[in-house]
Amino acid sequence: MFGMGGVEMLVIGIVALIVVGPKDLPMLFRNVGQFVGKARGMAREFQFAMNKAVDDSGMKGISKSLKAATNPFGSALDSVKDAAADATKDLNIDPESETGKLAAKRAEQTKKIQASTARAAATRKADEAAAALAKADEAEAALKPSPKSET
Repeated sequence: MFGMGGVEMLVIGIVALIVVGPKDLPMLFRNVGQFVGKARGMAREFQFAMNKAVDDSGMKGISKSLKAATNPFGSALDSVKDAAADATKDLNIDPESETGKLAAKRAEQTKKIQASTARAAATRKADEAAAALAKADEAEAALKPSPKSET
């Protein structure tokens, strides 16, 4: 829309400084900022209302069908992708087949890895707890007064 770069903004600022004066310039910029903020809010609200009206009227479905009609190759690829996703989602693997055997072996290996990881984590937490307990015992022993011998 408006191609306002840094140079244009600088020229506008200098002109505003000359015309308005340095005393009233902050108030002018504040009022302009408030006006721009209100305008953006109104534009955002208008755009939201238009999008809601489009959703309510069912224009998105018409838009999708028009896009599919203008791009049959993309529509065909989408159909193929949907079919492939449906085919792999409900895939039943025969446990006696080579694929079924590999899937079972991988599932077993996954369970072993998860078990060993959980075991290692539990051991590490137990070691950390024992170290913290020993440290607390040392601190407690350091705080207790040592018995003095009376001679």
